[in-house]
Amino acid sequence: MNFIRKNHFSTINIYRNNKNKVRIDKFSINKEETGTMVLDALIHIKNNIDKSLGFRRSCREGICGSCAMNINGKNKLACLTPIENKMSIYPLPHMPIIRDLIPDMKNFYKQYKEIKPWLQNNKTTLSENYQSIQDRKKLDGMYECILCACCSTSCPSYWWNSDKYLGPAVLMQAYRWIADSRDTNTKERLEFVNDAMKLYKCKTIMNCTNTCPKGLNPGKAIGELKLKIENELH
Repeated sequence: MNFIRKNHFSTINIYRNNKNKVRIDKFSINKEETGTMVLDALIHIKNNIDKSLGFRRSCREGICGSCAMNINGKNKLACLTPIENKMSIYPLPHMPIIRDLIPDMKNFYKQYKEIKPWLQNNKTTLSENYQSIQDRKKLDGMYECILCACCSTSCPSYWWNSDKYLGPAVLMQAYRWIADSRDTNTKERLEFVNDAMKLYKCKTIMNCTNTCPKGLNPGKAIGELKLKIENELH
């Protein structure tokens, strides 16, 4: 009976940071009193044990990317990660911290804005902007990105050069628009990312692909982007 009862409890160590005063807090929760995912545990802790705990969350369905954090040493979405008996939870690595598990994403979104992530088309006709089924399939595996930053913050090149290197998530989104047959600004997009720091700091170690919670392959997209630049600009 004691063994069964112990299995109902989970010990969770959580990184805390309030105005750069850092500590690790340990919480014990009864898994029968929460849902099955780490986000459920965090909400339970905030509602019932420590209301000062800070973290982001929104959809709870793996769509918004808000609850990205480092769970047991790997970047994951808290809403898609099952509770284990022993857990350590930290914010996404090598990001400025606003509070507790809340990273400052301003630089990440600034870089995303720089690639102009919208359709650019100089056609003036009012006819349908047709895209074939084959061309549409080229976007599969890229448009599904939820910009959670799990991949970028798992990349050592991004850790040390995030002020200049765009990182896996943004580079994959850059290629998403370059690969879009409806976009007419392809050459300008390629020239923008064709830079030693913006693109070529990628060393293809594939941490990004290994950690993506949506099962996408940013490393492959970056490789195809480099190849397209080689074929069309050089």
